[in-house]
Amino acid sequence: MTTEREAGGRVLAVAVYDGKLLLVTQGDGAPWTLPSGTAEPAETWGATAERAVYELTGYLVDGTEPLGPADGESPDAVPAVVCQLLTDSPSGGASLPDGQIRWVAFEEAERDALPPAVHDYLQGHSPV
Repeated sequence: MTTEREAGGRVLAVAVYDGKLLLVTQGDGAPWTLPSGTAEPAETWGATAERAVYELTGYLVDGTEPLGPADGESPDAVPAVVCQLLTDSPSGGASLPDGQIRWVAFEEAERDALPPAVHDYLQGHSPV
């Protein structure tokens, strides 16, 4: 288990639903990445992940499972929080358009582009 960091650090949201992972892009050839946000004062990693997903995509999630660094990963790696989907459709007001938001099957996610802790989590939770 990891400990919360001081406000201002970046947090990755690992939003999952039915064997799929939520990815976003900033468009114009930018890579598909996990939603992320910067922690505000007194905000936990989970709250930062929830807010980032909502602000970017309009989906409501529950950020309940912080991922610790993977074996061999620096303890200073960007923290990631597993988020469970609470709504099956996004609300209006997302900052990203539909074309910049997608759900991909765990096995289709660009594993090389994911932090080791996220890669390990997906490998352990891939549907059989």
